[in-house]
Amino acid sequence: MTRTILFDSPFLLGFEHTRSLIERAAKAASESYPPYNVEDVGENRVRITLAVAGFAPDQLHVTIEDNQLTVAGRREPEAANGGDKAYLHRGIAARGFLRTFVLADGMDVESATLEHGLLHVDVVRPEPEKQVRRIAIRTAG
Repeated sequence: MTRTILFDSPFLLGFEHTRSLIERAAKAASESYPPYNVEDVGENRVRITLAVAGFAPDQLHVTIEDNQLTVAGRREPEAANGGDKAYLHRGIAARGFLRTFVLADGMDVESATLEHGLLHVDVVRPEPEKQVRRIAIRTAG
């Protein structure tokens, strides 16, 4: 992947994390399988829905590492090639996948639900508690 020229400026020091996030997001955007929707469900919540027909719950893994949500689907080798079946047409994908999403700071996965071949991943950004700090005033003298 080519590096973003904007962040290679000598005047932008300490932006390596931002560059890394942009590169991860660009890589994630180039993936096309499985298809997915991202829905705003209000109140600082989004729902990511992936079409994972044919995958059982034990074949799907949802993880978060360094603000990156990863959804992986792995199939048994015999299930992937269809075993003894002879297909005249095979339009349903039988391959594993790895789909990633970059989450903003503070966002967390609330739940993951498999329903009718769709994996729903609910992501929430809790409202930060408002903090009031009192600053002591010193006197000089």
